[in-house]
Amino acid sequence: MDFNKIAKAILENVGGEENIKDVIHCHTRLRFSLIDSNKVNKDNLSKIEGIITVVESMDQLQVVIGSKVDKVYKELEPMVNKNIKSQVHEKTKGSAFNKALTTMAQIFTPTIYALAGSGMIKGILAVVSMYYLNTQNIDIKQNDTYIILSAASDAVFYFFPIILGYTAAKVFKTHEIISMVLGATLCYPGIVTLMAEERAVTLFNIGVTKASYTSSVIPIIIAVWVLSYVEKFLKKVIPDVIEMIMVPTLSILIMVPATLLVFGPIGIYLGNGVNWLYQLLMNFSPVLCGAFIGGMWCVLVIFGAHRPILPIAINDIAQNGRQNLLAFAGAANFSQAGAAMGVFLKSKNKSLKTVALSGSITALFGITEPAIYGANLRLKKPMICAVICGAIGGGVMGYGGAFGIAFANQGVLTIPVYAQAGAKGFLAYLIGCAIAFFGSAILTYIVGFKDIEEETVETTDTLQQAI
Repeated sequence: MDFNKIAKAILENVGGEENIKDVIHCHTRLRFSLIDSNKVNKDNLSKIEGIITVVESMDQLQVVIGSKVDKVYKELEPMVNKNIKSQVHEKTKGSAFNKALTTMAQIFTPTIYALAGSGMIKGILAVVSMYYLNTQNIDIKQNDTYIILSAASDAVFYFFPIILGYTAAKVFKTHEIISMVLGATLCYPGIVTLMAEERAVTLFNIGVTKASYTSSVIPIIIAVWVLSYVEKFLKKVIPDVIEMIMVPTLSILIMVPATLLVFGPIGIYLGNGVNWLYQLLMNFSPVLCGAFIGGMWCVLVIFGAHRPILPIAINDIAQNGRQNLLAFAGAANFSQAGAAMGVFLKSKNKSLKTVALSGSITALFGITEPAIYGANLRLKKPMICAVICGAIGGGVMGYGGAFGIAFANQGVLTIPVYAQAGAKGFLAYLIGCAIAFFGSAILTYIVGFKDIEEETVETTDTLQQAI
């Protein structure tokens, strides 16, 4: 597969580099922010080698490629990067709500890989520690190796303000390192100790709202957003000859107090509010909440609208050290894998069987797009079966109180993350996943679908290469 050729073809059919305001990528898709969507040739885009499908959602053009998306992006980025940096961005069209969702997705998407890796390590440590405690009555949590590996799994969350400072700066077009300094200030040991003291804390004789900013999410995002305007103002009023010294100096002197006195507390209250609202829904009915996420998660994936919801899980871990949103989403992933397996077992089309089996295996490891676009959504009925069984599986998880101790992609490799929910919670998670997978496979096989004639399978090679 010639990734440079694919990148050039994509660039041509999205209207050229002058039509691109920004482009990022997640696990499986390129996400374009365009100046004029009318210049896009979706038909030609869909026919390019390696492309599974093209979706328009949240004011973005999303080109679904699969696991090779990073290779395409590496070829595409140099073609558009110079143009993106030099152009003056027009205001994005669309509702404020869509803009907010898109912005949150752009900020958090680059962190997903680190979060997933850390979550895996945390899950493995949880299983190993339980094994030694239950079989040998040894608590390995005081072991040096455990402490070091635990630090590696926790570091991304503890220093999340620094990481988000960088990604938010990329989105808000402000200085990345200064933004990271703001995040580092919030995590600085002296500040952490100061906030934990019983006495009142003041800054310029003004009382500071005491809060823990390590692992926080919203305060740094608000601070960097404000910094983007402060920096622009300072560059306008400060002479060029001293700009390099005075802009960063004044940016830090202005934003650190402003963050600790104003934006930090606002962010903490907003984060608490988001967590309270989600917990309110969970307390109203964990079964209904689990069923909704388990059934609808992969519908959101189709439109790329699941990314903005991920901060709920991230914030939940920061606040409580656990999350259940991704447990429910796991039911959705297993249901897509099961439905694709049902297609594999039922179809007489050899090419479709190959695509369905590959998609099923990929979905079991947390990447559902090949299963969705290659088989389930394409045949319609398997998608409906997956939604039904995913909802049932998510409802079982909600009923049993399943939760994870880390942010982790939902698949067979991350099952250990949910082991510390206790016997009932972990069993509910396993049963929910089993219902989602086997239920979808059996229901798809029983309900059936209109099989595709061998000669009409036009995208088989593309899907297989993408997977």
